[in-house]
Amino acid sequence: MSINKSSKFVSFLFIIVFSLILLSACSSQPETTPTTQSSPIEDGLGREITLDEPAQNVVSLAPSNTEILFAVGAGDQVIGRDEFSDYPDQANTLPSVGGGFGDYNLEAIVDLEPDLVLAAEINTPEQVKSMEDLGLTVFLLPNPTSLEEMYGNLSTVAKLTGHESETEELVEALRERVSQVEAGIESAEDQPTAFYELDATDPSAPWTAGSGTFINTLITMAGGMNIASDMEGQYLQISVEELLVRDPQVILLGDSAYGVTAESLSERPGWNNNSALVNSKIYAFDDNLVSRPGPRLVDGLEELARLLHPDLFTD
Repeated sequence: MSINKSSKFVSFLFIIVFSLILLSACSSQPETTPTTQSSPIEDGLGREITLDEPAQNVVSLAPSNTEILFAVGAGDQVIGRDEFSDYPDQANTLPSVGGGFGDYNLEAIVDLEPDLVLAAEINTPEQVKSMEDLGLTVFLLPNPTSLEEMYGNLSTVAKLTGHESETEELVEALRERVSQVEAGIESAEDQPTAFYELDATDPSAPWTAGSGTFINTLITMAGGMNIASDMEGQYLQISVEELLVRDPQVILLGDSAYGVTAESLSERPGWNNNSALVNSKIYAFDDNLVSRPGPRLVDGLEELARLLHPDLFTD
C-alpha cells in the first residue's frame, strides 16, 4: 500500500516538473510581431496600396527596383524581373518578363502569381492599369530626386516586403558613407570642371546630363562642377564648339560600356585641344551607378570623388 502511494506521488511530481519545464520553454520563445500590414502606403501615382501581409512573391519591372529589393534583404522574395535587371548577379537567374522598348509580357507576369508587382516611373499609368485589370497588385515606386528621397524609397520597399529593421541599418550605413565623402571634400583646394558623356553616337554633339539629374547632383557632391549644369534640359546635346569653350578638366565616359575609350576621343574632329585630353583626365565610368536611383548611387558618389580628387580619396 505504501509503495502504491509512493508511486503515485512520484508520478504526480514528474507531471509537475514536466509542466514547469514546458512552461519555461514556451515563455523563453522570442516575441513575434504581427506581420499584417494594416496601414496603406501611397505610391508614385498617389494611390494608397494596402497589403494584408508583407509581399513574398515580387515581380520587379525596373533595374533600380530590383537592386533595391536585393539591398533591403528581399532578394529571395523576387520571382521575376524586367529584361534590364542585371544586378546583383543573382537577378540574372530570375525569369524575365520583358521590358524591352517598354513592352512587358503580361501573361508571363500573371503565370508567376506574384502578390506584388513593383513598378517604376518608366512604367506608364496605362501599363499599371492593364496589370491591375488582370487582378495584380501593383505598387509604383516614384523616382527620387535626392538621396533623401532614395532613402525613403528603400524604407517603402522594406515595409512592402517586411525588412524594416535591416533597412534602417542599411540607410544608416549609406548616410555614413556620404558623410565621409562630404568631410573629405571640405579640404579640397579646387573644384574641377567635368563633362559627363552619355551618348556620342553623334560625336559632334554628344549627349550629356544637365541640372535636375543625379549625375549633376553627384558630381557637385563629389567636389566637381558639371559644365552642363547651367544648360537647358536635364538631358541635352552639346556641340563640340561649346565643349571646347567650356573646356572640361575631366571627362567621364558614361558610354564606355558601348566601347567608347579615351583613345577614341582623340580621333574625333576638333577634340584634340581639350584640357582633359591633353592632361589624360578621361575616365571610363559605370553609368549604372548614377542612372539607377537605388543604393548604388552612393557607390557612384564615392567613385566620382576618387576620380575628381584622387589626392583626397583612394581605393
